[in-house]
Amino acid sequence: MPTPAVHIGPGNDPLLTEAVERGGGEVVALADAEALVVVGGHGDLPELHDGIRWVQLPSAGIESWVEAGVLDAGRTWTSATGAYSSSVAEGAVALLLAGVRGIGRAARATSWDNEALDGVQSTLRGSTIAIVGAGGIGRAMVPAFLGLGARVLAVTRRGLPVEGAYETWAADRVGEVFAEADHVVLAAPATSETKALVGAAELAALGPRGWLVNIARGSLVDTGALVEALRDGTIAGAALDVTDPEPLPDGHPLWSAPNAIVTPHSTNPSTLRVPLLAERVTENVRRFAAGEELLGLVDLSRGY
Repeated sequence: MPTPAVHIGPGNDPLLTEAVERGGGEVVALADAEALVVVGGHGDLPELHDGIRWVQLPSAGIESWVEAGVLDAGRTWTSATGAYSSSVAEGAVALLLAGVRGIGRAARATSWDNEALDGVQSTLRGSTIAIVGAGGIGRAMVPAFLGLGARVLAVTRRGLPVEGAYETWAADRVGEVFAEADHVVLAAPATSETKALVGAAELAALGPRGWLVNIARGSLVDTGALVEALRDGTIAGAALDVTDPEPLPDGHPLWSAPNAIVTPHSTNPSTLRVPLLAERVTENVRRFAAGEELLGLVDLSRGY
């Protein structure tokens, strides 16, 4: 089996070097490489020579790479989709629990007041949670929600069964999900089809007891409609790790909404990012050497 010649750049990390070598590859200069592990954003992508046959991107969501026009059809591209699933899924579960148990409101309190939470706390037990975009991250949430006594309705592009979900719906039924579910978690990729997927009608269908969690991309939600729904009590609340715009400006209404929880795109913390990416690099270098299908293959026609 040939030894893949892999360049890591423009930066590097000892964990990534070890990952390449553990997968059976050799770290080389860019001019000598047949594969590239990108460290950085799309603006850091070096000029690629024709000998680069495969590029591993560091992010799970690649909309910024697509919009920048740097992905070409002349080579194989892989994203890190699924590599960070456990970390982000854990964050999503934490956000929903913080919402339904009133932790966000309690954290803002400046005095001891048990009664203030009486009307806002509920439980996930017996509830229906819809996961819109049940890919790697979405699927990783399912066991946690089942363990808390909820049932899961999954939405995927084609509606193929998701293990543990009581039903799986195709993406063309996503509009029906908000009336069916008690709470909705967004985990779908950012594409032209998912832009402003959640607007006033969907929030109204979710109803005054429902929480919306977004750990996907801010563009999936109409922010103006969400602010209005939170203000009017159309939904119980929203827990957001991503926003539109992002970063969320100081003074934005979402910061002060008592029924909103905002975290700064941190469900995949930087302390975990490189170790988790390293695991993916090792596996994909091994597959590249063996001529096997790589994980996280990018479909340029779909944009993810």
